[in-house]
Amino acid sequence: MENLQEISQEEIQELHRKIADNVKEIRKQKNISQLNLAHSIGHKTVSTIAKIEAGHENKHYNIEQLYKIANVLQVDIRDFFILQK
Repeated sequence: MENLQEISQEEIQELHRKIADNVKEIRKQKNISQLNLAHSIGHKTVSTIAKIEAGHENKHYNIEQLYKIANVLQVDIRDFFILQK
């Protein structure tokens, strides 16, 4: 194998941040509240969604959550990974 470039923790954090920002932007465009989104993906409270969107406690979405959110927002999951916005 060729030498692979190491991915820094900062790059990973930036990826998580961009995904959270994209989810938030699409959620707002669809006029869906954090609470409604949380309930729609099986959470009882808004806490997780709010923390992820605010960038608190190093919280981020996992792939299952992103899949469910894409379904609720009726978008392609790839829309969350668009980095040039």
